[in-house]
Amino acid sequence: MVKFVTTVRIRYADTDQMKFVYNGKYLEFFEVGRTELIREMGMSYKQMEEAGFMLPLYDTYIRFHSPAYYDEILEIESSMSSKPMAKLKIDYCIKVGERLIATGYTQHAFVSVATGRPVRSPELFNKLIEKYFEE
Repeated sequence: MVKFVTTVRIRYADTDQMKFVYNGKYLEFFEVGRTELIREMGMSYKQMEEAGFMLPLYDTYIRFHSPAYYDEILEIESSMSSKPMAKLKIDYCIKVGERLIATGYTQHAFVSVATGRPVRSPELFNKLIEKYFEE
């Protein structure tokens, strides 16, 4: 398993009329977590795209546990519990301190930039994650 935690401070623009973070923002927070998880493993999204691969989102789930408010610092824990084949699933747990805010996941397909078609997990990505999934 690979896991990484990053933080985001809630801006006023992230909140809604009810004074807490607008629900649509959580996909952005998932993206921050995913991007930083992959960067921590040794590759940026930009490098993946330059190598000829994209990771479009095809499925997501979010469960809201408690609201987050302006100026709070979210801790976004992103984790991958299994090796990807043609699909990549990343789980998320968002907290403010010990207070659970949201949990969920995103699922992505590896797609060739050249053909626009799904492909298996590229070897360059497999090499990055192999140390996290050694038996």
